[in-house]
Amino acid sequence: MKNIDQFNLKDKKVLVRVDFNVPLDDKFKVTDDTRIRAAMPTVEKILAAGGAVILMSHLGRPKGGPEDRYSLRHLLPVLEKKIGRKVLFADDCIGAEATEKAAALKPGEVLLLENLRFYKEETKGDESFAKKLALLADVYVNDAFGTAHRAHASTAVIVQYFPGSSLFGYLMQDEVSNLEKVTKNPERPFTAVLGGAKVSGKIEIINNLLDKVDNLIIGGGMMFTFIKAMGGAIGNSLVEEDLVVTAQEAIEKARKNGVKLLIPVDAVAADAFDNDAKQQNCAADAIPDGWMGLDIGAKTIASFTETILASKTILWNGPMGVFEFANFAKGTSSIANAIAKATSSGSYSLVGGGDSVAAVNKYDLSDKVSYVSTGGGAMLEYIEGKELPGVKAILET
Repeated sequence: MKNIDQFNLKDKKVLVRVDFNVPLDDKFKVTDDTRIRAAMPTVEKILAAGGAVILMSHLGRPKGGPEDRYSLRHLLPVLEKKIGRKVLFADDCIGAEATEKAAALKPGEVLLLENLRFYKEETKGDESFAKKLALLADVYVNDAFGTAHRAHASTAVIVQYFPGSSLFGYLMQDEVSNLEKVTKNPERPFTAVLGGAKVSGKIEIINNLLDKVDNLIIGGGMMFTFIKAMGGAIGNSLVEEDLVVTAQEAIEKARKNGVKLLIPVDAVAADAFDNDAKQQNCAADAIPDGWMGLDIGAKTIASFTETILASKTILWNGPMGVFEFANFAKGTSSIANAIAKATSSGSYSLVGGGDSVAAVNKYDLSDKVSYVSTGGGAMLEYIEGKELPGVKAILET
């Protein structure tokens, strides 16, 4: 991979596509700076090499133009603290101010551009928009793995304007090399742990993993579509009726491939979607009418933990229950701790997806797993075997 170690960055203005799509609270304070921290090694390398850094990113999903709640200026306090120096800001990502501030940038200085998605041209992959961004710098670096699966102006289209000077940042390189550990010749037994609310976003990854893993653990809201597929009673639990047949097909594929499919045998059910709801423990396939499963139960935790501790390669994407509610977080915290314990015994573990990353951070386990991926959708698509436009574009220049 062509990375920043293989290029002379001295006196160069370097346009870095980062993924600063971070969560903000109602006072616009950053609540999880994982993605900002992940970009720092690349920024620091460019500055140490005598270059100037121009950062560009999206934040949220603004509709039809600038919205203050999605302004990247809210990130400046955290960014300046991480970089350890003043960060200049342009109120637009193209136009006169961005052009002037970029032109005046000196080696060792950092400029943050305003939200790329204030322009619909960004997500449309507009060439003229990409060219305007490209005119700001001498070198292009893609360090935004979280958007590598999108053929957007700033991630894939822009590369054509930097022939011979389009590079991968350290984060992008680390993401791909760690994902290759999982997708190419993983040490066995290989266990994938999939959770989250819906099966619909993970059909392809389930099918792809069933050709790769020894064990596939299913948890979270998606477990009830599988339990219904097996004829279980799920009460008012979340279910995707149109995917019951798909779940049945996955169960059959697991059987044919000799993959051990672990589906919860018990659950913590509630009479409402509320942390303070009444709760009861029951068989996962015998949830009473009017009740909904919001977490995996004790027997399931024990079974999943046993499998995880016996694994040499572990992939985790998606929580086991509604871990935002303290009373329904035990399943997720238990699995997170089991993965950390397996890692301390020499297993390789990769955690990805927004909620899984939030969970390992919540339980202070991010440094106790092998790698935490910053890209949810991009990680899933890579594991599905899809080509990522943001990676492909640089490899082909």
